[in-house]
Amino acid sequence: MSRGLILMAGLAGVAGTAGLTALVRPGAARRVLRLPARAETVYALRIGGMMALALGLLLGGFAATLTLSGAAA
Repeated sequence: MSRGLILMAGLAGVAGTAGLTALVRPGAARRVLRLPARAETVYALRIGGMMALALGLLLGGFAATLTLSGAAA
């Protein structure tokens, strides 16, 4: 497994986890980031969470495809 593939898979896991957390539990993410408790903040956290989750899915898909096709060897 190449170093780039390991980085891609690791970044996919981190981005997906952070995105899912911000999407499902925006209140917890707001407290961790010390943001104000307003409706706009929750809305922005959900949008950002979905974008981070999509990044994780995209990178994870690329890493899985490279591994399964044998190009990562």
